[in-house]
Amino acid sequence: MVALALVLSGCSWFDPDGSSSSNQSPEPSPTPTEFEQANVDSASGDAASITATAEQTGPSFRSDNIGVSFEATDLADPRLDPAKSNLDEQLNALGSPALRFAGNALDRRTFWTSKGEAPKHGEKTTITPDDLKRLKKLVDATGSTVTLGVPLGTYDPERGADMAAHAVDILGDSLIGLGIGNEPNGYTVDDVPDGAVREDGWNEDKYVGQLEAYAKAIHAKRPEAPIIGPDVYDGAWMTAFLDSDVKNKTALAQHWYQLYDCDSSKVPGRGPQAPNLIVPLAKEAAKKNLGIGKSKADAAGVPLWLEETGPTSCPGTNDTSLTNASALWAADYTLYAATLGVERMAMHSMLGACNGGAPMSLICDPAELGDRSNAFQVRPNMLGLRLLVPSVGGHFTQTSVSGGGNMSAYTVVKNDGKTLVTTVINANDAASVGGNPVTLGMPSGFAVDSASQVYGASNDVKNATQVVPANPLPDDVPFSGDGASGASASASAGAGATSSSATPSGGMGDDGKLRIDLAGSSVTVFIMRKG
Repeated sequence: MVALALVLSGCSWFDPDGSSSSNQSPEPSPTPTEFEQANVDSASGDAASITATAEQTGPSFRSDNIGVSFEATDLADPRLDPAKSNLDEQLNALGSPALRFAGNALDRRTFWTSKGEAPKHGEKTTITPDDLKRLKKLVDATGSTVTLGVPLGTYDPERGADMAAHAVDILGDSLIGLGIGNEPNGYTVDDVPDGAVREDGWNEDKYVGQLEAYAKAIHAKRPEAPIIGPDVYDGAWMTAFLDSDVKNKTALAQHWYQLYDCDSSKVPGRGPQAPNLIVPLAKEAAKKNLGIGKSKADAAGVPLWLEETGPTSCPGTNDTSLTNASALWAADYTLYAATLGVERMAMHSMLGACNGGAPMSLICDPAELGDRSNAFQVRPNMLGLRLLVPSVGGHFTQTSVSGGGNMSAYTVVKNDGKTLVTTVINANDAASVGGNPVTLGMPSGFAVDSASQVYGASNDVKNATQVVPANPLPDDVPFSGDGASGASASASAGAGATSSSATPSGGMGDDGKLRIDLAGSSVTVFIMRKG
């Protein structure tokens, strides 16, 4: 089969050897006018039949389902100002993403003052009202909502209330949640950076006492301040937060990382190996663990927000976090969590170096470690999230997948039923199968308007996830499967035809189905409109 041309938008943001590149690849010239995949000349994978419907059966997919969590210390970074970096532009590529500032640095390295004081307990980063004003500029530029952590590591309710009052006044309606502390169930863990912040004997009851004192002090200054928590994975601590006397509890904030069994090398399993991101067991684990928070949130009558999440919580996992599999996982996991009822999600990140910074971060600074630049780059997981923007504002519909091996699909309906967006995650390894013949069925009257894709040469290739920009489909596309008799294109000629006349070409058929060889190791978005 004749290989399709490689068409990239920005190409790869990284060199394939794992080192970061300071320059994005140039835009393709001439600008592509048709959707074309790269090198699907051996679509030997199992055939798949995907059926998308227009009948709403699930929750909505919100702009806040795509989000970024930063360390609280990043609030002091002058590059939050849209005039000082391209951070706002990178975030805008995610729509109007949810933003969150907290993380382990909140309770161990962050000091708040509105009076110009020096840190009281050796905290490394001081946050002031000017930092919140800079954050407001970023929020206004991106149209984002924001949640903000208030330090609890050093017990000081009045200082926390002062920070909360300034946040309410400065951030206004964009501030939708104040989290008091971060992962308080881990306050006695010595291996957390900068050590334990509570003595042995710290428990849920002691947490609730301090939580309520903070909330009371905050509400004495700003009665309507929205409180979220407890920013943990542990269900017992969720119950403690929900049963507390804190007023204006706005959401249950849960944390959960897909790969957390750091000593395991089992595949499939929950150890920090790239294949574990995309095995079916990953969804089983997500359903079980997010279900803990969802059931508790439902019982309390509040939404579930996944305020901190990511591919793995294990240290030193660049080989996992930077693989193309992380792009597939980010798209699949975000959509799947939304179908489970998660209303807000933030992938944990930091404004650190590409080389030496947090490997799971969606974005990074290409400057050498110790230096800074004003041009942030994106990682594979962010490329996966970018493809989800067309689904924002839609409601999930019934979508079925038959065959296809390791493949999943999600559809939303929007624009008063006139638009369907189907996202297909083909996690079959391109290095083994090339691609899979896919037949996409859609309701009567719909046709594919455009398609876009991110892909890699394999699931485990590092820092080499690439982009095929959104464009209309050509009349003919390669298709190696059976049943092309419904296709309008001739099987013996046309773009993408194979050297064997017995192998049909694909495209939109007279029967209202799209037949296409879909690249392995890819996420593809099809936008269908009613004629």
